[in-house]
Amino acid sequence: MNGLLIRRAELDGRTADVRVRAGLVTEIGELRPVAAEMVIDARGGALLPGLHDHHLHLLSMAAAAISVRCGPPDVADLDGLARALREAPRTWVRGIGYHESVAGVLDRHALDRLVADRPVRVQHRTGGLWMLNTRALIELGLLDEYDDGRLWRADALLGERLGEQEPLDLAAVGRRLASLGITGITDATPELSEGTIRLLAGGALPQRLHLLGAPLGARLPLGVTIGPWKILPPDHKAPEWDTLHAEVLHVHATGRPVAIHAVTRESLVVALAVLAQAGTVTGDRIEHAAIMGRDLLPMLSQVGPVVVTQPGFITERGDQYRRDVPEADHADLYRYASLLNSGVKAVASSDAPFASEDPWRIIAAAATRDLAPAERVTPRQVLDGLLTPLNDPGSAPRRITVGGPADLCLLHVPLVEALSAPDAGQVATTVCRGRLCT
Repeated sequence: MNGLLIRRAELDGRTADVRVRAGLVTEIGELRPVAAEMVIDARGGALLPGLHDHHLHLLSMAAAAISVRCGPPDVADLDGLARALREAPRTWVRGIGYHESVAGVLDRHALDRLVADRPVRVQHRTGGLWMLNTRALIELGLLDEYDDGRLWRADALLGERLGEQEPLDLAAVGRRLASLGITGITDATPELSEGTIRLLAGGALPQRLHLLGAPLGARLPLGVTIGPWKILPPDHKAPEWDTLHAEVLHVHATGRPVAIHAVTRESLVVALAVLAQAGTVTGDRIEHAAIMGRDLLPMLSQVGPVVVTQPGFITERGDQYRRDVPEADHADLYRYASLLNSGVKAVASSDAPFASEDPWRIIAAAATRDLAPAERVTPRQVLDGLLTPLNDPGSAPRRITVGGPADLCLLHVPLVEALSAPDAGQVATTVCRGRLCT
């Protein structure tokens, strides 16, 4: 194949042909096919730069494919949880997505009553807590240290103790993301080991990859870049100002921005106070800002970090939020419109696998949310955020230009039609680095 020609595409409001060679867009206009060139007739469908997901977790997505669903909507009660765990085919049972609405607080004793003859570990749907039965704790040598079987932020420890596990199919994750029009990924997993970086950057993924957890100086192949340093304060206790302040100062001293995880009101207040005291550098981010009082908007605007939010949670977990979050706080959940109106750079992301990886569902969720509808934004605003560069979320959306990278998303329909009813089925073809990947 001698390159690619996409004909009759809607491009920036006009009809044009786009030629791709050697990973770049080489011509835009009214073009004729050449020998051995693959030709795709867009038939008026919109041609966009490939979408970027600015916050997800690739290895967790791959692991989710071989895990047992333990929470809503798949599992709704104790009997359902017991069936799901007992019917798991693997010796080591790995559950994901648990929420207390299923069977209350899980500890090792509760899990023992469900499955005692095999090691079981179940992840809370927030991703921050693992719950292990006695068999699992004994096999990992953790019973004395974690008598209740509840391990907070212990992914690295579990990975070390578990050792070699079933290989994860990152290629399948890449294909799934490509089918949604995604050509760029920011992996938000903190403190990546050299082995994990090699795995992520090993070529299984067609997308460009931006790593928040890679240490400075990590050796990365072409198309893989280092982003802000991910800082993950604990969710289950108040953040420590001195500790966070010291880490921000240390990272900034290397010339690198930070990406601070903040899902509670307290953690966001501390994060902003630290950034206000330490000073910000270009590229500093707040991840999630899951609950934010309106009174923090002026400070957030003044301090100036980018907010990477997840409006998909409002749709997927709306019933739980209505049940568990006081009504007076509903307006503070995953703000979006008020951020943009306050001059704060804000972009949407998925946080997959803890929410759906489908960007078109995210666009629809942000535009139609019925919990705090004042925070709705237009589909175009969400899309523009998904089109911003991996290394500069919230800036101007990328455009398709001659000489630019051939990371493209072709839709079956014009853009106005696609945004009127966002759906992943509208994605016709995705091109990553000049190659068809769907």
